[in-house]
Parts: sequence; C-alpha cells; structure tokens
Amino acid sequence: MVGRSVPAVVRALDILELFGHREALSIPEITSLLGLPRTTVHELVNTLVQRSYLSPVPDHSNRFRLGVELFHLGSTYAERLDIAREGQAVAAEVAASCGETVHVAVLDGTDVVYVAKIDSTASVRMVSAVGRRLPAHCTAVGLRLLASLPDERLAVLFPLDEKLEGLTRRSITSPRTLRRRLAEIRSDGLAYDNCESNESVCCVAAAILSTGGEAVAAMSISVPIVRWNDKRGAELASHVRSGADELSRRLGHRV
Repeated sequence: MVGRSVPAVVRALDILELFGHREALSIPEITSLLGLPRTTVHELVNTLVQRSYLSPVPDHSNRFRLGVELFHLGSTYAERLDIAREGQAVAAEVAASCGETVHVAVLDGTDVVYVAKIDSTASVRMVSAVGRRLPAHCTAVGLRLLASLPDERLAVLFPLDEKLEGLTRRSITSPRTLRRRLAEIRSDGLAYDNCESNESVCCVAAAILSTGGEAVAAMSISVPIVRWNDKRGAELASHVRSGADELSRRLGHRV
C-alpha cells in the first residue's frame, strides 16, 4: 500500500531533480521553474546544502549544484547492484571449490541483508535466504562488517546498557562481549559464527572491499557442525579469503 506523500519531501526531491538537466541553478531560477514561494525554496535549499545534497558553486554563492552526498548515495547503490550480480557469480565459484554453502551480505543498520547465496550440494537447513535480514551480531558476515565500523558508530547501534537479541543459546547478547569479539576480528581479519545463528551450523567470513578500501559487504562459507573441525575451518578460511578478494577485485579494489 502506498502511503500519503509528504509535501516538503516532494518539493525537496523536485528541486534535486531539476539538476538532472542543469549544472547549476539559483534560488530565483528554482522558484520560477517549480512555481514555489521564494521563502520555501530558500529554506529547502539551505537544508539540502546543510546535508551536502547541494553545494554552493565556488565564487558564485548565489548558485548551487549537486553535492557530494548524492554521489555517495549513487555510488553505494551502484556498488550494491554490482555486489548482488558479481557476488552470485563469485559465490558459485567458491561453492564449487569447497562444496559448501556460500553467502554474500551487506550491512543495514544492525542487520545484515543477504544479496547472494549458493547452496551446498548437501542437504543443510539454513536460516538465510536472498533478501532475508538477520541480526548482524549473530552472523559471521555481520560480525565481519560490524568490525569495520568505528567505535562511535558501534556505540550508537549497540548501547552498552541494552541487551542484544539472540538467535541461539550461543548468540552474543552482551554489547561488551560484542565489543571484545569485534576487536578480535579486526586483528585476525576473519569472523566466525560458532552456531550463533543456527544451532547446527558454523561459518567463517571475510570482508569485501570497495574501490576506496571500505568494507561494503562480506562473504561467508557455512558448514554443518558435523563437518567442522580445525583443519576444515582453516581450509574454508582460505577459500573465503580468496573469494572475498576476487569479489573485491571485481568491484574495483586493488588487493
């Protein structure tokens, strides 16, 4: 169901869409083109400038052009499209090489969203599926992505005085324990899920990096606990590192 639109948001978007055809515009020009009150345009433009969706043209402070935040959003959107497409292809290669289930996921707030999945040839019940969300702190992919965030962001997402949701009896439910776990992941570069999202499954995950070196997604390999041991874990860690590196290369990162 489509809800009621918010007039102020619609007007702000109308302003931004004008710049799809013009490199720079002044407030009087925007007012004329949209037929809006000058004071309304002035307030909306100021807000968009404050949020970096518009920026003043150098040496022409009365004229504006698209700001860097739109480039950031557009780049993120493009990267995620590439991640879904390329991630499925690379996940298939990794799954073929190791015979286990492979996932690619992105972080969205305190959740991970799975954008690619290749199932193992063996029959294993997994709680994941493309498009599904899970609490990030309960999954290897989520832990690896959370480890890439600055402490300031983690403090906002996981206040120390709030207990975390668990999916199994082994899930992390303490924000302080989560902080310690993330510090270990930063040091090692890999994240492990020891039956924390599924009582019967272990996972190992590595980060997927963008052109600028940011962790934009993570890849994991999942294996039933009956097939998990130190030797197998080391083998899968090597596979997931190689797969994450390959997907990073396809996204433009120089490994």
